[in-house]
Amino acid sequence: MIHATRTTGLVASAGRLLARTAHGSVMLMSLFAILFAGAYYMQAGAQEARAERAEAVALAVAEAEREAEAMRLSSEMERVRDWVAKRYRVSSDALEPAFVEVENSAREAELDPLLIVAMIAVESSFNPKAKSHAGALGLMQVIPRWHMDKIGHDNDHTVLFDPRFNVQVGTLVLLEGLQRYGSLEAALQYYNGARHDPEKRYTKRVLSVKRQLQQVLASSSGA
Repeated sequence: MIHATRTTGLVASAGRLLARTAHGSVMLMSLFAILFAGAYYMQAGAQEARAERAEAVALAVAEAEREAEAMRLSSEMERVRDWVAKRYRVSSDALEPAFVEVENSAREAELDPLLIVAMIAVESSFNPKAKSHAGALGLMQVIPRWHMDKIGHDNDHTVLFDPRFNVQVGTLVLLEGLQRYGSLEAALQYYNGARHDPEKRYTKRVLSVKRQLQQVLASSSGA
């Protein structure tokens, strides 16, 4: 029963991430709502139309505010970003979109964002244009031919060079591993394509970096 509940939760998390990957920003939907409401008001010009327009605008503004909130990093992730920028010699501005998406995707997937940051460190050293000899692309080194169901069959492989999209897809791949194999260790080995490695080297590398990031947070907060 516990396993079934966890699996249901993972499926729901994956669904939320996949929906956001497929449909894009809610901000654009909010803009369309405002424009539609305005056009409706111009045509109707009645009291009821004005009331409906005001309600639509209020809803759109509230949605836009929630979207703006989702675009801001937490203070903890700002500290991690700044440390990563120095450690890996990448500008904080360049890291910002990926770190925003890490927080959003990790929240939806109910994962620790530091785990995703650690995976990026191991996979690409925060190079969004990274490409391996095996054809893995972007920050989380996603291999397109294995994950077109998450990328979208109408998308070109180069979409994986977009930091935010890459993090979304990479998180979905990790969730898929969790759903299939039930443990973080197994999911990480699945992600790396090394499920049968008896030494679990990939898992050890990722968790080692994660511990380092946890120490960064602890030291920067004065703990």
